[in-house]
Amino acid sequence: MARSHELLLSPANTAPALAANNVVGMFDAASVRHPEWYGSAYARWQGLLLPRLAARARLLVTASRFGREELVEVLGADPSRVAVVALGVDSRFVPAADPAPARRTYGLERPYVLALGSMIARKNLGVLHEAARHLEKQGIEVVVAGSGRGYMRPEDSPPGRPLGYVADGHLPGLYAGARAAVVPSRYEGFGLPCLEAMACGTPLVAAKAGALPETCGDAALLVDPDDAAGFADALVTVIGDVSLRERLRSRGLERAALFTWRRAAGLLDAELRKLLRAP
Repeated sequence: MARSHELLLSPANTAPALAANNVVGMFDAASVRHPEWYGSAYARWQGLLLPRLAARARLLVTASRFGREELVEVLGADPSRVAVVALGVDSRFVPAADPAPARRTYGLERPYVLALGSMIARKNLGVLHEAARHLEKQGIEVVVAGSGRGYMRPEDSPPGRPLGYVADGHLPGLYAGARAAVVPSRYEGFGLPCLEAMACGTPLVAAKAGALPETCGDAALLVDPDDAAGFADALVTVIGDVSLRERLRSRGLERAALFTWRRAAGLLDAELRKLLRAP
């Protein structure tokens, strides 16, 4: 049935490999660029599948200019067949989100800094150990929200307190209740947690890596992903400097407001209409 239609939209990094009508959402080439972050069987499968999809698809849709460059360089995609459609932030992520339910559920009795992401090596959470030690002296804990992935290499020794998988309904309040959010990942094709934190009015510290600088703009403090002292200094400064906090909060709200799902849907629709009009 899929082959009988002019286009087959597959939004999540995979699609029928032999189909000639594919439009594939492919947000990065991490599994081919860095197979060491993944299980060997998964990395081999991705190494075979993704270049084939990139070669045959009518269109690849990615979320950032960085992602586009990766698909071209790593997978050999034709640049003319890669479109950038930035993701959007759900309207639930607002500064007024109530942090109380998340605090009760996860026992968050102290002020905290939130790191949100899967407990896997590419998220680089181990770089936050020094920050966690400095913040602990101020009575602030680092909490890590996210679970592992069986096909990815786990984080060796994440800092702070792991919350595990956090129910989707608790995420807005978890962001809004944090003194700051931190995303130290070594490689991201977009970095949606950055925008979710900004939309909740939470000051952000992020890694100067992958698509994160592109996504964050001037609305976050950016730190080299290998600089443990830099993350510690940035988080301590953000928490202690009221004027900086307010500046990041204001810029973050403005930045996040640019990324809506309505806008994303409109951009994707425009790309699909181009294909449908093409000979």
